[in-house]
Amino acid sequence: MTLETTTAMHQKFDRFSKAIGNLLVDAFHNLALFAIGGAIVWSAVVAFTGMATKTHATIEDILLLFIYLELGAMVGIYFKTNHMPVRFLIYVAMTALTRVLVADIQTHQHPDYSILYAPGAILILALATLVVRYGSAKFPADQPG
Repeated sequence: MTLETTTAMHQKFDRFSKAIGNLLVDAFHNLALFAIGGAIVWSAVVAFTGMATKTHATIEDILLLFIYLELGAMVGIYFKTNHMPVRFLIYVAMTALTRVLVADIQTHQHPDYSILYAPGAILILALATLVVRYGSAKFPADQPG
């Protein structure tokens, strides 16, 4: 066996193993996205049927549906573009904190300074969204050249 033959075999094996590896990674990626999307839809349907059986929806229930909507949109965008929209994660966190704030206000009738923690966190997340949007506009990921 000559050196050229060995090198050629090595290159063929390398291309073959990379092709198989990419196929397996893509298959896992798509399967995981479908599983996550299915879990989101399933959870949203269960939450919605729970609201329907109560014959009314609270603001917490509606905010929970918005969280499911944002998670579903995030999976859809990730499925189409292969980019994780970080802003959507921040939106989910903001909605979840709003839900916590509403629940806290409904259960605790006496106000104190601890009620300011959730709005403070929402403000920080809003500023983080501003920074992410500015950064993605000023320094886009897909720069030519």
